[in-house]
Amino acid sequence: MQIEAQVLRILDEVLSLDGRSAAFDRNTHLLGAIPELDSMAVVSLLTALEEQLGLVVDDDDIDGATFATVGSLSDFVSAKLGA
Repeated sequence: MQIEAQVLRILDEVLSLDGRSAAFDRNTHLLGAIPELDSMAVVSLLTALEEQLGLVVDDDDIDGATFATVGSLSDFVSAKLGA
């Protein structure tokens, strides 16, 4: 759950959601559902995840499914951290 909380915090920060992420859960749709999450925001989000959580994300590691929901993004981060 800690990783999901960190992902939500970073989403809120990068996308300037002003606390809206507090209402998100694992099933909350992201890509295509949140207007702030466009292609440029994906790059910013990945950069923030790398910098703040110490991840290394290769281009081959990601696809649209990674950003489908809060849960899929949290699972991706967990896998990258080996948690």
